Amino acid sequence: MSRITPFASPLLLGFDAMEKTLERIAKGNDGYPPYNIERVRPDSTSGDPERLRITLAVAGFSEEELEVTTEENQLIVRGRQVDTLERDYLYRGIAARQFQRMFVLADGMHVLGAELRNGLLSIDLARPEPERLVKKINIFVPD
Repeated sequence: MSRITPFASPLLLGFDAMEKTLERIAKGNDGYPPYNIERVRPDSTSGDPERLRITLAVAGFSEEELEVTTEENQLIVRGRQVDTLERDYLYRGIAARQFQRMFVLADGMHVLGAELRNGLLSIDLARPEPERLVKKINIFVPD
């Protein structure tokens, strides 16, 4: 039995990469760590343009245990806590767990910076204004 995808229409040409990206997203994340995505309005006093902010709840992670990278059109946030042998836990309810969270970025988006404060990792993204490109195609009529 073959699976019909939303991109199987003959009118949607060249969208196979988007289909693969959507499949990768569907397989990916397990819900940890929780996160928010918000739109930050432009600031007229500082001249900052509108941007997006991803905030992840990473309580217990230090700056050295977190890594934020971009690979192709993906933003990847990794966290890895290292257990120290110095501590002898009588009860351990807070697990030292590693994670990887991926976000697919649209073309032209780029990371402005990341900040860790009070157990929240905030990553700001620039959202470029799309260009309206109208191009006239000449029609060839053979003699």
